[in-house]
Amino acid sequence: MPAENIVEVHHLSKSVCQGDHQLSILTGVELVVKPAQTIALIGESGSGKSTLLAILAGLDDGSEGEVHLCGQPLHNMDEEARAVLRAKNVGFVFQSFMLVPTLNALENVELPALLRGENDSASRSQAKALLEQLGLGKRLDHLPAQLSGGEQQRVALARAFNGRPGVLFADEPTGNLDRQTGDRIADLLFSLNRDFATTLILVTHDEQLAARCDRRLRLREGQLWEEA
Repeated sequence: MPAENIVEVHHLSKSVCQGDHQLSILTGVELVVKPAQTIALIGESGSGKSTLLAILAGLDDGSEGEVHLCGQPLHNMDEEARAVLRAKNVGFVFQSFMLVPTLNALENVELPALLRGENDSASRSQAKALLEQLGLGKRLDHLPAQLSGGEQQRVALARAFNGRPGVLFADEPTGNLDRQTGDRIADLLFSLNRDFATTLILVTHDEQLAARCDRRLRLREGQLWEEA
């Protein structure tokens, strides 16, 4: 990735219709994220954290303002162009894992490469190596239902990092896991972040997880505040 800002947000606002009223979720958000930084988005439930994450990733639109991802203006791009940008530069990890239930672990990790049109032995070897790095070398042929929650999240991590994304968005990546398993997943997440110099932007209610990030950004009453 070039040494440009990974994310730039200017004057971002988001409102939605609620009955006869407009409900303001985000107001005048400003944000600059540098390459390889780790960012925690924190705040009360309903404060707009997941909404902001979706807008930064190009999965939702703001009502006003500009959002640049990897140097590209999301606010001026159609969905097809955004999908291409995400396929090349973005990884995702979700609280609910979001694995394809009919695909085994290896096939789930290969999926981003297949969506990019890469279907060769090199891409399969890379997917296998990631799973082995995460301790799942003996679980390649297992379907998600045959894996524990922690194993499923490790598969999701491997899938997210397959293709070496410039930025990884994670929405409550340890939220469905017990503390011990969640801590192991967090260790792996930050280890992969260091190995691949990937920018990490995560939503979390876990103050311990947030404290491990370079920056903690709190959403309160629609505005974003940086904490020391």
